[in-house]
Amino acid sequence: MSITKYKSILLICIFYGIPLMISSTCSAQYRPSQFFREDWKETPPETPVNQQHVSNSDLILGLYGGAIEGMRKSNHDHPSDDPFYVWSGLCPGNWALTLKSTESLVDLSEFAKIRWRSKQSGFRCLHLILKLADGNWLVSDQCDCRSGDWRIYEFNIGDITWYTMDIETIAEKKPVIDPDLSRVDEIGFTDLMTGGSSNACSRVDWIEVYGKAIDR
Repeated sequence: MSITKYKSILLICIFYGIPLMISSTCSAQYRPSQFFREDWKETPPETPVNQQHVSNSDLILGLYGGAIEGMRKSNHDHPSDDPFYVWSGLCPGNWALTLKSTESLVDLSEFAKIRWRSKQSGFRCLHLILKLADGNWLVSDQCDCRSGDWRIYEFNIGDITWYTMDIETIAEKKPVIDPDLSRVDEIGFTDLMTGGSSNACSRVDWIEVYGKAIDR
């Protein structure tokens, strides 16, 4: 729902004296619901990660650059609560991983959010990447950097400055002013670096996307 439409509905609620509980329902409608969540299957470690490791049957896995041969689906017996996650430590070059819905594009243009649980080591900082319906790639200026333990990080999409990204080299290019995020095809992440084993890597336990589904 656009901001203009949202304001119009709110004014109608106020003008006609609709009770506060109903008015609150009206005001909450602008916030998009969850588009997808991916939390990898609880299966033994394997390199490279592949479609069989994706738990959400609506999602297609995309691997680019060093991820094609080096992105690992990982898990350890100790500690006992170690999650099942993807790990970049073996990627031989810059890498990227994405997910796309088989049914829908997603509109990330208004109040969209993306959350994940991750842990980075060394100088690695994990950026969001988007493939738009027109084929162009974007990478976020905001990123999730080094952490000594797993943590949840949330991106407000409206706060991000986007850069074009070369999907062949997986490197950022020039900034993009007000890109159209109303039709996004693939969503994922990269740290824009090669893997460096456990001391220099990125790890992602799960990812959630909040946006409006759009028919393909």
